[in-house]
Amino acid sequence: MRISTQTLFDSGAARIGELQSSLYKTQQQVATGRRILTPSDDPVAAARALEVTQSQALNAQYGANRGYAKDSLAMVDGTLASVTELLQNVKTTAISAGNGTLDDSARAAIATALQSDLDQLVGLANTRDGQNNYLFSGFQTATPPFVQTATGATYQGDPGQRLIQVDSSRQMAVSSTGPAVFQGGGQDMFKTLSDLITQLNTPGTTGLSAALATADNNLVLALDNVSSVRASVGSRMQELDALDSAGADRNLQYSQTLSDLQDLDYAKALTDLSKQQTTLEAAQKSFVQVSGLSLFKLL
Repeated sequence: MRISTQTLFDSGAARIGELQSSLYKTQQQVATGRRILTPSDDPVAAARALEVTQSQALNAQYGANRGYAKDSLAMVDGTLASVTELLQNVKTTAISAGNGTLDDSARAAIATALQSDLDQLVGLANTRDGQNNYLFSGFQTATPPFVQTATGATYQGDPGQRLIQVDSSRQMAVSSTGPAVFQGGGQDMFKTLSDLITQLNTPGTTGLSAALATADNNLVLALDNVSSVRASVGSRMQELDALDSAGADRNLQYSQTLSDLQDLDYAKALTDLSKQQTTLEAAQKSFVQVSGLSLFKLL
């Protein structure tokens, strides 16, 4: 069987091309640190790596959601702390108003102070979060929850409670509605203060004792209700911390899995690279020698 010079040339050139391609691929692997450069390199591992990457991205999004939830709940808790302090001050003021030596003018002065507390309470009820949304208006985040009236305050929001996905199987409430906080537990903070102010502005002491007793009882109920809401907020914040820890563990697992699937074995790759360079150089030298052969050189 005779092999033509053209066939020898084509065969040698093709072999050198294959060796160069393999060498270039190994060089890319070493440069990127990745074993899989294209899905065809390892279809099964590539598919698994894509799945893990998507899971890791979703896990990161849950982490971001938890950060938002923490910020929102911290804002709620801070506001409730201020409400608690205000109610305790109101309770102390209400007790002082029962002093029998006070005249109508002194009681009117106390009423003025309580009116300022009522205004501050409405302001706290209308607190906004970092995104300029009202905390206690349900889904009506652009609407102030309460508007002050002659007898207290009227709720303008809705009963919705905003939820956020903080893990694959957990949605968490990051808000509380105004009525649940300020009008829950069998009392209405705004009406309690408004009624007490009206009584203190009324000349004489008729009905004063009963009004003060009612206000004191309602303030105790209000403080208990706020404490209960804060306990719920605190419990959710603790849960978020636990979910953060679990999410961080999952992220490490995903990263390790991706490393196992994609990362290059540098020792093996560098050994392969050296072999491929040697093989390519030998093939090139052989090709030069073979392609230089001619019957005319033997004449």
